[in-house]
Parts: sequence; C-alpha cells; structure tokens
Amino acid sequence: MNHRIEQLVAYMEQHAIDAVLITMPKHVYYLTGFATDPHERFLGLLIPRQAEPLLIVPALDLEAAQAASSVKSIYTHTDTDNPYEVLTKLMPAGVQSLGLEKDYMTVSRFEAISRAVGASVYADIDEPLRDMRVIKTPDEVVRMKHAVRIIEDVLRAGISQVKPGVSEIELVAELEYQMKKLGASGPSFSTMVLAGENSALPHGVPGSRVVREGELLLFDLGVYADGYASDITRTFAVGDISAEQTKIYNTVLAANLRGIEATRPGATLASLDRAAREHIESAGYGPYFMHRLGHGLGMDVHEYPSVHGQNQDVLRSGMVFTIEPGIYVPGIGGVRIEDDVLVTDGGVEVLTTFPKELTVIG
Repeated sequence: MNHRIEQLVAYMEQHAIDAVLITMPKHVYYLTGFATDPHERFLGLLIPRQAEPLLIVPALDLEAAQAASSVKSIYTHTDTDNPYEVLTKLMPAGVQSLGLEKDYMTVSRFEAISRAVGASVYADIDEPLRDMRVIKTPDEVVRMKHAVRIIEDVLRAGISQVKPGVSEIELVAELEYQMKKLGASGPSFSTMVLAGENSALPHGVPGSRVVREGELLLFDLGVYADGYASDITRTFAVGDISAEQTKIYNTVLAANLRGIEATRPGATLASLDRAAREHIESAGYGPYFMHRLGHGLGMDVHEYPSVHGQNQDVLRSGMVFTIEPGIYVPGIGGVRIEDDVLVTDGGVEVLTTFPKELTVIG
C-alpha cells in the first residue's frame, strides 16, 4: 500500500469509514499511478479500511493497468458485463459507511453504487483528497515545471507568427499545433488569443478578429504534460500603443509583482489578493479588476486553493497556484499577466519565467 493510500486509510479510521470508492480518473491516477480516460465505462479504486485495495477497470485497460498501477489486485469488466455486479462481489461484507467523491459523483452513478453496496452512510471524501493534493511533492513540482517549459516554448513560437492581419483563431491553431509538437498531451483549457477590444473580455472567445497595429494582444494558454497542468498569460503591444494602454500594462505588472512578493508560508490567501488589488485600486482601475487573483494548479488547471480576498486559509510550503491580476477597460483593451508560483519554505519560487516587461511584437 503506497503512502497516499495510507493517508486516506488513516482518514477513514479517524472518521469510521468502512471503505472508499474512488471513481474520478485523476484521483485513480493520483493514488495508483494508472492514468486512463474510461469514457462512459466504470473505473473504480476500492479501498477497504481493513483489507488491501483493489482496482476495477474496463477489460480493454487491463494490460495498461497492470503495467502502471501500484495496486496489483486488478479486476475487469467487459462491455456486456454489469460493472456494479462486479463491485458487489468485491465489496467486503458489512460495509455500512462508504466514502465517495461527492463533487464528482453523478446522481445516476450514485444510485447504481448505492444499490450495489447497500451502505447506510455515504461520506464525502473530497476534503482529504483536496488536502493531500494541495501540497505538491518534489516529483509533482518537476512535472509542473516541465509543463511550464513547454507552454513557454509554445508561446515563443506563437508570437513569432503575429503580424497585422492574422486572426485570433489562426494564432490559436498555431499554438495548439506547437503544444503537440513540443510534447504536451494537449491544452489544459481552451486557448485564448484576444486582440484589441476583445482583450477587455476576461473570458473572451477567439474568432475571426484580426490583429491590428496600435492595440493590445492577450495570450492565455496552458498544457497538460505528464499528468500536470501549466497556465500562463502574457499581453503584448502590437506596434505603438497609447499612453493609457501603457499605464494599464504597467499597473497590472506592478500588481502582479506585489502579489508574488506577498507570497510566503503563513500568509493568508486573502492578503495576496489585497496586495495586488489595492495597487490597481490606487491607480483608479479598481472596477476593471473583476475576478480573483488566482487559482490552484496541479492535476487540474483550476483546483484548490482559490486566491481571493475572503479566503483566510494560510499558505503552506508546497502549494502551487496562479497570480494573475488584470485590468479590462471596454473600448481600450485589457491586460492580464499570469504566473505560476510555488510556495517554498523560504518564500516563493516563480515557475514561469517568460519575460513580463511590456514587449512590442508584430
């Protein structure tokens, strides 16, 4: 039994949970090392409190599971089997309390599991999994740095294609081609390239809008590599931009740096948001920064913690999250500068290294 499963078993003992059934593929990977997308097929890691864990996989994944999983008791089901009947046969006798990932569980799957198990209590085990995942191991940090290096190389390749007349969606296509070419599994979210007035849309959708001289161009992109995500935003000037656009850029850059400087063990997440937001407010752009400062990063591109002004949770060494202040002024344009940061024993390590000073491209 590996260390992560042992941690979960300790939680089960503390909370009188007889067994846990993990069905989220990323959590199966996190706990066993076996990564798969089962699509609609059933995937389950069963962890009894007083017995060895076992893995239930679609028959077509058996060989891959045997090669990758630290859990060696593996059972299968075919496309004509009822996987819940397999689950019933493997469930230890007398299970009264079963732990489930309630945030991930659908109603129909819960009903099928409930019929198969017949427990009287279904406990939520999202919290202990979240608490485990929030502190990255050295191996996880290495993987995340790899994902960061890839996306920064992708961004370099992408901005080399910028010229007046190229469309947002053409640049997206080039970036996503480079992601695969440079070794990523794929984008970690929908790649954003937003030109001119579209850059003032925090979650704008790239389209046929072409790049023009004298405007801002925003890139927000990330990849999955080795099971972990990266996420970076940089904003560029295309030719000469206005004094107002330059002021916005410099204000966001200063806010980004203040948020990073405030990052250290023992600080609250709220204090980071305040450090960045107060600078933007002091420059007169407070209403134009309408989202949180950042979000957790790891196996998911958005995970715990949420870096906002009401979150009093305390930073701990090993946390990874984004620092991404922005100002979005309709008709003028928007700027967002996003870095991925790791809380260390001594403060903070910025994983993203792509230059942040205002750069003219195209």
